Amino acid sequence: MISTKGRYAVRVMIDLAEHAGEGNIPLKDVAERQEISKKYHEIIVKELVRGGLVSGMSGKGGGYRLCRSPEEYTVGEIIELMEGTLAPVACLAPGCPECPRKEFCKTLPMWTEYDSMVRGFFYGKKLSDLV
Repeated sequence: MISTKGRYAVRVMIDLAEHAGEGNIPLKDVAERQEISKKYHEIIVKELVRGGLVSGMSGKGGGYRLCRSPEEYTVGEIIELMEGTLAPVACLAPGCPECPRKEFCKTLPMWTEYDSMVRGFFYGKKLSDLV
């Protein structure tokens, strides 16, 4: 299940994409338009900055903006930054050691297919598709 943090991060990114031509977008403006508390929005934006998806500038004329064009972002990368891996089971998570049951696991093909569908769906959607 994708948490509010992941869902709100996608909404924030859409908002920044929609207002990209306006320069740095103040935190309060995005929070108001998206009906997200300013405090929760700060937490989300800090993670987006830390992940290199948006950049921020403080002071007069400050705010946030996308680091790339909306066509260069996938929904999958936004969600995984906020939520962690989309893998349905630990043995399919990136960096996980190979499962010793891999050769005879009856459920692995099912989980692999499911993982492929989820990844294909979210990584096949560009931020620009949602704007």
